[in-house]
Amino acid sequence: MQRVLRLSLIATIGYVVLTLLAGLHAHSLALISEAGHNASDALAIVLSFVAVWFQAKPATDQKTFGYQRAGVLAAFLNALTLIGIAVWIAWDAAGRLSRPQVVEPRMMVYVAAAGVAMNGAIAAMLWRVSHDVNIRSVFIHMLGDTLSTAAVIAGGAAILITGAAWVDPALSLGIAAMILWSSASIVRETLNILLEGTPRGLSLAEIRETLEKIDGVEDVHDLHVWSLGSHTHALATHVTIADIPPSESNRILDRINEVLREQFRIHHTTLQFEHVVCETAHGCLIAVEDAHDHAHGHSHAH
Repeated sequence: MQRVLRLSLIATIGYVVLTLLAGLHAHSLALISEAGHNASDALAIVLSFVAVWFQAKPATDQKTFGYQRAGVLAAFLNALTLIGIAVWIAWDAAGRLSRPQVVEPRMMVYVAAAGVAMNGAIAAMLWRVSHDVNIRSVFIHMLGDTLSTAAVIAGGAAILITGAAWVDPALSLGIAAMILWSSASIVRETLNILLEGTPRGLSLAEIRETLEKIDGVEDVHDLHVWSLGSHTHALATHVTIADIPPSESNRILDRINEVLREQFRIHHTTLQFEHVVCETAHGCLIAVEDAHDHAHGHSHAH
């Protein structure tokens, strides 16, 4: 993964320099926009590279879950930079629509063709390792670049044929819209993880219903599911069972964890067994019956 990111960074920085110089020479906002977009890609790759390094560090007494969210934070920052660049491109393009500038379409086509080849190759490499939201944010960057650069080729050809200078800023507006669209899903997913929302694709109601079907489970409540990283989920809940010996409750505990692993891919669990009717206040249990009439069982699985 780090090798792919390193190669992507070197190629992207080279293309940023080429596109910026070509855009300034050709007076093409579309090419300058591409340079800005690719500069954000370079930053995205750097952030992802650092995040991958942090994620590999083991957990400590101070960071008990390690640095699993480093990649999530990098993806969030990447998406924010994309939004900022999209706003800048749109603002500049809107001004150029009212005051079109003469551009050199041949240079637009040549440079954009090189960009399609480079960005397409990088996107293909990243696709193979894009299971992590951190890497997927970089993949979306590069895929967006490939498509927008292909649009620049079409725009350059249109200007060459028709001489319509407004095509250049119009293309830039399209690129800006695509950047916003591609970054929106990353922002939503990373914010959900950082705010410890229910992981995408999981339903609390379905988890509760599935667990309550397990033999020996009478009730599941105070259920919480969140993400430690983009693909590591954790669960904590209270489970009501009959007043049975610990040896029997261990059987139920093993079955619960088996179901969570196999059906929901949840491997980090904290389960608290109860056998009385309880109320939950601020995360703490308050027994309805007298404390001498019952005992709570605590079970933790990791």
